[in-house]
Amino acid sequence: MQLSNYEEFPTQLPIVIEDNLFLYPFMISPIFLSKKEDIDAASFAIEKNSLLFMTTTKDGFEDSRDKDSLHTIGVIGSIMRKVHMPDGRVKILFQGLAKGEIVSDIENIDIEDVLFQASMINLIENEPYQELKVHALIGVLNEKLQQLSKIQNYIPADLLKTISETDEPYRIADLVASVLKISKTDAYEIYKEQNIEERLMQLIDIIISEIESARVEKEIRSKVHTKIEQSNKEYFLKEQIKEINKELGSDSQRDEEIEEFRNKLEEIKPHISKDTYKEVSKQLDRFARMHPDSGDSQQIHTYLEWVFELPFGKLTSKSLKVSDVKRELDNDHFSLVKPKDRIVEFFSVRELANRRGVSLDKSAGAILCFWGPPGVGKTSLANSIANALGRPLVRIALGG
Repeated sequence: MQLSNYEEFPTQLPIVIEDNLFLYPFMISPIFLSKKEDIDAASFAIEKNSLLFMTTTKDGFEDSRDKDSLHTIGVIGSIMRKVHMPDGRVKILFQGLAKGEIVSDIENIDIEDVLFQASMINLIENEPYQELKVHALIGVLNEKLQQLSKIQNYIPADLLKTISETDEPYRIADLVASVLKISKTDAYEIYKEQNIEERLMQLIDIIISEIESARVEKEIRSKVHTKIEQSNKEYFLKEQIKEINKELGSDSQRDEEIEEFRNKLEEIKPHISKDTYKEVSKQLDRFARMHPDSGDSQQIHTYLEWVFELPFGKLTSKSLKVSDVKRELDNDHFSLVKPKDRIVEFFSVRELANRRGVSLDKSAGAILCFWGPPGVGKTSLANSIANALGRPLVRIALGG
């Protein structure tokens, strides 16, 4: 049965509803029917040598069959073959011929226990278009489709050739839409669009989006693959180091100490600079690789212990008053006028800056250098300053 057998449209045609496949006028597709209404509609079409109207339901209305639950625009076609399956289903080979539209209410037809649905179906003709603009859009579509075919293997190899050999833009749009991985709703929105320029633009946008999505997915997979390889490599090397250490006599006590160092490093991480963290982590990794009896191992161990004993993150409250500093210095020291005046001057500048809201460079720190022979009062001056500021004094001997 062909369209030429029908003198005029609209005409009443039996309706078959297909939810798993979106069909186009050029397609020849096997379809499995399980519902009695669809099987009876196919049987009636074959018996009466009638065309058939194939459409889909809207999302969320898969079990409904009234007009409001169906997409009103579908495909007019014919049944080329019908086979009864052992499980009770019927397989038909459906050939799409043209785009059609439901233009009346759906009727339930009952003819000698053959119950199916039918409606008045109108033939949708293709609208005229501007050839130059449409051909330009097809060129862009073909270019983007070639890009997509290089990164996605689901694009048929012969599709690009078919497009280049076809001069019907509506058929090209249907061909491209049929191979893209889009939802049933998106496919219908493109299919029902009668303006071919708009349809081609929608397809180009979808392909561009698919190309970008594939590119991002490829980057993510590459990063994940690299990360997994790196993790596997690190795990393999660590296991090798463990076995080597066992052979060399390394004991579990040292492993526990290394693990403790790593935990301490993570604890102080928020309170140290990135460069400091990087350097300590580097030395810790060196220590873990070294034999415990080597000289460098002991030096690094001492260095790590010293680092983790520093009070990172432990802050005391600020208390800066020049009067307190001057009082402590005078109470604890007789004479030493010049050193005491220099100390008071130093803290006067800082107190004045605080009052005026001037921010001092904290990263540079501040150092007061007292020099002189033993017993002249260098350490006692530092004690007085610490007491005035309400801060503990830490004495670090540098071997001088």
